[in-house]
Amino acid sequence: MTHLVSCIVPVFNGERYLAEALDSILAQTWRPLEVIVVDDGSTDGTASVAARYGDRITCIRQPNAGPAAARNRGIDTANGPFLAFLDADDLWHGNKLARQMARFEARPELEISLTLVRNFWTPEVREEEERLRGHRFAQPIRAYSPPAMLARRAVFGRVGRFDTALRMGEDNDWFLRAAEAGIVIEFMDEVLTFRRMHDSNLGRDYAGTFDALPDIVKASLDRRRKRAGRGPAPARAERRKGK
Repeated sequence: MTHLVSCIVPVFNGERYLAEALDSILAQTWRPLEVIVVDDGSTDGTASVAARYGDRITCIRQPNAGPAAARNRGIDTANGPFLAFLDADDLWHGNKLARQMARFEARPELEISLTLVRNFWTPEVREEEERLRGHRFAQPIRAYSPPAMLARRAVFGRVGRFDTALRMGEDNDWFLRAAEAGIVIEFMDEVLTFRRMHDSNLGRDYAGTFDALPDIVKASLDRRRKRAGRGPAPARAERRKGK
């Protein structure tokens, strides 16, 4: 049976790269596809870019509420039994969905498929690219990242939606909850997702991302301890000034 894959694109002020992202979805060899753009309160030309695609996509506009809320709106709108997510500045290999769907066909118990991710840099941040040459961040990486994921819709019934209280690290939180729920996850050893590093994307806010991680991990530990009948984990110590 050929299943509909719903592709959800959250976007906020993403007019610069949105067309490339949508083109990489529409170029997928897998059919049937549903493309849902959730415009999270953009104030630039994002709506005009989306409008050029006509009835090939569904575009929803909402007041700005963050990437978690935009992804959740896409989930609520989607019709397919399989869900994929692509950020408005990233790209997919043309066979990404077809190769991932082949894994679901080969492994009926599989619930989430993830691909390798390769970062690429735009000219305005070329200095960072040069500085990271040879670093693991410049190599194909296993990333628990929504753009690399194809998931059965039923997974969200077990794990829940993305946490809208988090503006950073909401994807880390969701994948931790998926692991806690025992979701069957498989990494493919293929680079099929490409993450663009540019001068205004959240992916380069390393400080913000890493600062959010301790609280996300503590929340995961607290959930595990609660299930085991134990009290919450100790709170992390506040950083001393100047440290």
